[in-house]
Amino acid sequence: MTINRRRVLIQGAAAAGFALLPGFEAAASQKPAVAKADLERAVSLSDYEAIARRRIERVAWEYISGAAADEITLRWNREALDHLMLDPRVLRDVSRVDTRTKVLGLELPYPVFLAPTALHKLAHPEGELATVTGAGKARAPMVLSTMSSTKLEDIAAKGKTPLWFQLYVQKDKGFTEQLVHRAEAAGYRALVVTVDTPVEGIRNRQDRAHFHLPPGVALENLRDLPTGGKWSPGTEKEVFANILPDRLTWKDIEWLQSLTKLPVLLKGVLNAEDADMAVRAGVAGILVSNHGARNLDTVPPTITALPRITDKVAGRIAVLMDGGVRRGTDVLKALALGANAVLIGRPVFWGLAADGAEGVANILNILRHEFEVAMVLTGRRTVAEIDRSVIWR
Repeated sequence: MTINRRRVLIQGAAAAGFALLPGFEAAASQKPAVAKADLERAVSLSDYEAIARRRIERVAWEYISGAAADEITLRWNREALDHLMLDPRVLRDVSRVDTRTKVLGLELPYPVFLAPTALHKLAHPEGELATVTGAGKARAPMVLSTMSSTKLEDIAAKGKTPLWFQLYVQKDKGFTEQLVHRAEAAGYRALVVTVDTPVEGIRNRQDRAHFHLPPGVALENLRDLPTGGKWSPGTEKEVFANILPDRLTWKDIEWLQSLTKLPVLLKGVLNAEDADMAVRAGVAGILVSNHGARNLDTVPPTITALPRITDKVAGRIAVLMDGGVRRGTDVLKALALGANAVLIGRPVFWGLAADGAEGVANILNILRHEFEVAMVLTGRRTVAEIDRSVIWR
């Protein structure tokens, strides 16, 4: 569908407070309700971040917002996007622009996915059910995390948007195979395998906050994980200690591909040679990602790694990117450097905390509108016209 550039972005619906998260009652009771006026004034993702910070309990906020070690890469993700300048063109007919694109057979109204992020019930009691509802309202595909706080089948039953499933390969290969088949049976359209987490990163901020799973919030997809005894994880460290295999190699990717007819993508690729190996391994796509800067500090920002990878891949498979995307201009820059689409992670929590499903939809609609405006002001009528000449050289 083409979109007139004069389209007015519809802002958030009426606000309402929501039930307090189990286990966080004392702290959350001190937090102000979201006023309708606050939501009406929220016109950017950073506005929603400010609202969410007041709504999300401090320990949960540190988990959601934190990154690895000194959080240098976390800063670099944003700084690198900020420092890329755009090269606008004038006197072109951009009276109408078309933000539609296609990724692995998916017809997208605009090139933004929801990234796989854990434990949405930390931001809203409906958790991923609210997220998938908001994604459906805004017509954006969602990648569900293995570590979601809602079962993958429940999300599929509720969702009215295309769904992919992010997979952490487990120590127990039988359980891994079960997860793959569950996702396939529930109607997920692709498998996104995280390959950058053989161990958990050094996450000082969440450790200082003593992050733990509050009562009533659980890793629903892992409830039946065989551990040789009762397993009741309270921290992310305990989770990763129980699920991550001793090694994960290209042979495991080959094995996963043998289990399913779903397209397999690899999430967490920053090295161009790894990207080339992914092509030769026959995967459908890669996600250029530094795990939201949560694993290894001082790795490159994703927008910096992106052109090396897209040059190496040369259009042979799909390339997506996450990491620091907060503006429509960020979406434009990623596409200019060869990405087929981008994913957003932390902003989803901001929308959830501020206004549930409506907040998620509004976050996405803001990005879509900003992307449309950025296309108009750089003289691009279609996604196909976005190339490296958009970037100031």
